[in-house]
Amino acid sequence: MRTRVKICGLTRSEDARAAVTAGADAIGLVFYPLSPRAVTPQQALEVIARLSPFVTVVGLFVDERRERIAAVLEAVRIDLLQFHGDESPEACAGHGRPWIKAVRMREGVDLPAVRARYAGAAALLLDAYRPGVPGGTGSGFDWTRIPPDLCGDIILAGGLTPETVEQAVRRVRPYAVDVSGGVERSKGVKDAGKIAAFMRGVRRGEPSPA
Repeated sequence: MRTRVKICGLTRSEDARAAVTAGADAIGLVFYPLSPRAVTPQQALEVIARLSPFVTVVGLFVDERRERIAAVLEAVRIDLLQFHGDESPEACAGHGRPWIKAVRMREGVDLPAVRARYAGAAALLLDAYRPGVPGGTGSGFDWTRIPPDLCGDIILAGGLTPETVEQAVRRVRPYAVDVSGGVERSKGVKDAGKIAAFMRGVRRGEPSPA
């Protein structure tokens, strides 16, 4: 099965076009005000203004109030929600959109138990853990901590770059990979060449057709 790719933390329309041109399946918009990649609803509209209808738009939130999530959903085309804080399953559900739950891979995380708790999630997104930082750290984690029977049900994030993603796809066989800082010139500003190189790395890591 083809590995899906999400380019996250987009703040410019030209970066969204570069991601789509390179073959990305999804783009991520960060609605977490403390992030250097945060966008307002108006900025989000500008980013996705010319986006293909077959590209998934993901809205990322961190422990946000339901009222603000609803306001963003009313203003912006969001196809999938991503929750990157300490949200309960109940807080993630009920927004009228499918959703994914990010899991920071701190020591002792029991992924099967987390998957059971967040059974309503379309997938779990696995990211590196750094105290006090909800995501976007640019750090990786030990992929051997992922139970083999869950690999096809996860989105792999955490420090991926054009140089490391081939090995990640080859070793983990995730449903999808997610990158932000690994394809940037500066925080929130993507590099079209790095995005294209990242996509080539993903494809090289996939199993050859039988």
